[in-house]
Amino acid sequence: MHSSIPDSPLSSVPRAVLAVVLSTFFLGFGGGVVFPILPNLGTVLGLSSFTVGLVLSANRIVRLVTNAPSGTVVDRLGTRGPFLVGVFLETAATFGYVIGIESPTPAGWFIGARVLWGLGSAFVLATAYTIAADVSNDDTRGTNMSVVRGATSLGFPAGMALGGVISELYGPVTAFESMAVLSVLACLISYREIPETHADSRSESVGLRDIYLGLPAIAAGGANFGLLFTYSGIVFATLVSYLDTTTAASVAVGPQGTSGVLIGVSVLTGSVFAVIGGRLSDVLARRLPFVVGCLGVTSIGVIVLSVANSFPLLVTAVVLLGVGQGGAGGPLLSLLGDLTPNSDMGRATGTYNTFGDLGASTGLLISLPVANAIGFDSLYRLAAVVPIIAAVVVIFGVANIEETAPVSDARA
Repeated sequence: MHSSIPDSPLSSVPRAVLAVVLSTFFLGFGGGVVFPILPNLGTVLGLSSFTVGLVLSANRIVRLVTNAPSGTVVDRLGTRGPFLVGVFLETAATFGYVIGIESPTPAGWFIGARVLWGLGSAFVLATAYTIAADVSNDDTRGTNMSVVRGATSLGFPAGMALGGVISELYGPVTAFESMAVLSVLACLISYREIPETHADSRSESVGLRDIYLGLPAIAAGGANFGLLFTYSGIVFATLVSYLDTTTAASVAVGPQGTSGVLIGVSVLTGSVFAVIGGRLSDVLARRLPFVVGCLGVTSIGVIVLSVANSFPLLVTAVVLLGVGQGGAGGPLLSLLGDLTPNSDMGRATGTYNTFGDLGASTGLLISLPVANAIGFDSLYRLAAVVPIIAAVVVIFGVANIEETAPVSDARA
């Protein structure tokens, strides 16, 4: 499986991870800022509910066809170049939001920006996880990959929270401009600090059309599909609209600000538990119990959300959801790293991300129409079943892997 940490100063390992963490965190602001603003702004801009859903999901739809090629590029060319390209594309996309809000054709600008964001984030995610795997060994992989996983998640809800509050107080234009500035900061950090970590693992035989279909990527990716379908798809797309229907969220900053803060709390919790889960999975040399247990917590969180009739229950629901998605996501990525050869890690990450984006984009596209048809409560109860199915998928996959090949360091 993965080799030990290369012969270099130990300080270079946290420096590489820290560079990825800072860059992806600041970029994440631009990814989340549209969510609390656009659903309520759609009518002002003349956008239909379908168009709003398309804008919100466009980046993930693009990643469905770009994740795997991005992973093969990493395995062929290394990590630094593709990471810098991805950061530049995401930064350019944030300026599309600024132009779109003032444009007579906002739909075109927002969809174009989200398409560009999807292409850039495919490169960023494939390289971020590969860098973390490259600088890790069996005893540190859970911690390093979970820290990166937490950072890539945390910037998104931070953008939702700040974007919602800034939009309520100063208007959406100021919110989008603020996120563009932070993306430029991510560019500067990336150019200066991101190292090349994959040079010794490049595979010249990898073709750009190759897709890694090893069982570890299928099992981990299938679980990631269910996790992001429920969390990033159903909950993220519907929470601001759901808050419009309940008095449980009657706080001063309005539905946009409240949804941003709630999701910010949720993913902050998730980022903390991603690191905790990854670290404990290193110390205890077990990944699967954390993954399965946290998928169960995710299901419970959705059920609590469906019956939330007070603000404390809303907070409880989003905290449970954060614990579940974060606690599962870190060890799940680490499990993928344990079971994948180093030369295939870029492609395996691309496959894993493809499954996750398919789940999230499916949830984003269907959630509002289904909620309008059957109600939010019924939608959430149905969504609670999905993480349980995801747990079955990863258990079955790991069991079959163990029958055909020993798991690295018995960490499943």
